[in-house]
Amino acid sequence: MPDPADDRAEPAEPAEPAEPAALAVSDDIARTLSFFMELDRLKCVERRNRLADGSRRENTAEHSWHLGMAALVFAAHATEPVDVAKAVAMAMVHDIVEIDAGDTFAYDQGEHLASKEARERAAADRIFGLLPPAAGAHLRDLWEEYERGDTPEARFVMAVDRMAPMLLNLAEGGTTWREHGITRERVVERNGPHVAPVLPEVWAHAEAQLATFEP
Repeated sequence: MPDPADDRAEPAEPAEPAEPAALAVSDDIARTLSFFMELDRLKCVERRNRLADGSRRENTAEHSWHLGMAALVFAAHATEPVDVAKAVAMAMVHDIVEIDAGDTFAYDQGEHLASKEARERAAADRIFGLLPPAAGAHLRDLWEEYERGDTPEARFVMAVDRMAPMLLNLAEGGTTWREHGITRERVVERNGPHVAPVLPEVWAHAEAQLATFEP
């Protein structure tokens, strides 16, 4: 009688692990990743004003984050209704062009100021152009709206944009203003027309502090 064991199949050899398939990345994802990584360069753009503790100069990525938070927490105090989500997005986008164009000092009156618009528009073309067309157009539209200043969100973001460095300068003693000979009158002239109509209580607070500033 045949041994049933003779009919059993030999155990199969363990299969070799399959090679991982190469990840196919769509063009939209590739472009979005490229834009995302490009944003890291904003952390290296140094601004003139210092942090509130005076320890070092602020960079533009930190400034943009601070404005995004300001848009969240000050919207309830604005004199006209604001779409908060839109304002936060605009605050985060408004200075992306500084990756190429660099930061233009708020009180600059020279050639760097004269070339600011052309430098920033060229930067907007390149940087927003990294994204897929629809996404790039959306962010470019937010940037253009901020530059025009013709909507409640643009006026609000402009107000917090002027407010933030002013309050940081006041907190740390006005070192940057003193370094560049910026008087109290110039601070009021530059910032008041944007902050006072939109955030009057904030402007009153800043004015009280400015009254004690000695250049």
